[in-house]
Amino acid sequence: MLSQYLPEDFVAFWEEATAEADGISVDFERRKTTMQNLPEHEVELIDFLGMLGARLHGWIAIPRENPAPGFLWIPAYGHESHLPNEHSTRLGMASMSFNFHGHGAFHQEEYRPARGYFAQGIEDPRTWIFRSMAQNCLVAMRVLQAQPEAGDLSAAGLSQGGGMAIWTAAHSPLVKNVVADLPFLSAMRYTLGKELYRYPLKEVADFAATIPSGMERVLRSVSYFDTVNQATRLKVPTLVSLGKKDPAVRADTVRAVYEAIPSQKKLIEYDTGHDWNPAMIDADLDWMLTEV
Repeated sequence: MLSQYLPEDFVAFWEEATAEADGISVDFERRKTTMQNLPEHEVELIDFLGMLGARLHGWIAIPRENPAPGFLWIPAYGHESHLPNEHSTRLGMASMSFNFHGHGAFHQEEYRPARGYFAQGIEDPRTWIFRSMAQNCLVAMRVLQAQPEAGDLSAAGLSQGGGMAIWTAAHSPLVKNVVADLPFLSAMRYTLGKELYRYPLKEVADFAATIPSGMERVLRSVSYFDTVNQATRLKVPTLVSLGKKDPAVRADTVRAVYEAIPSQKKLIEYDTGHDWNPAMIDADLDWMLTEV
């Protein structure tokens, strides 16, 4: 239950999704802002055209000395934006992040199950919200590549962001390096086979109970996105971390992701739960700067 289980048309599914994302024009606008500037970076607003004609809003942090290596920082689950800080920026690197849901670059909002989107469209893999979210990460990589201050690019994130960093690298040749801290949506046949008590993942079980053959349909959709399956497509150096006390992304599911990666890789095991660990800051920076 912890091993890979790619559906027969996995490659065709993602070739189609990637082609759609590649068909989106690199259309962006940058604007100065006096908000969120950091000592070692200048932060600007950046808007760009995403899937389905959506205009997505984010920020880009430019180091004082550039061009420099860059990374796309993919936010964790929820409607809020990840602000520029010690995790979403790194000394000597350019970084960019955006809000998946059309909110502003610095939008803040606490998670509530009523605002959850985990089950949105999950009855079919082509309508599940994570398909367009994954596509928007592919578009965002091309937008970041177009910035003159950014050199070689990595994809990075924690939880949702960590899982989607792996997805992005699996389908974008622009990604030269991956940092996946506590990557979510890992070994979901195993996870969804257990009683779920914690949100946001419980959103999926709640929805499955409302439709015929609910969990069977959910598992089919999830199989195209499961980070264990996506990991099999990686060709670049990948750093994975887990929390030994993590109740949301269990350590054994992250180890399954790590084992599925065929490329150069490293696993760090933190003695903490589903949260930021200060050691990630230097560990992730070192990986992105040296393993390219």
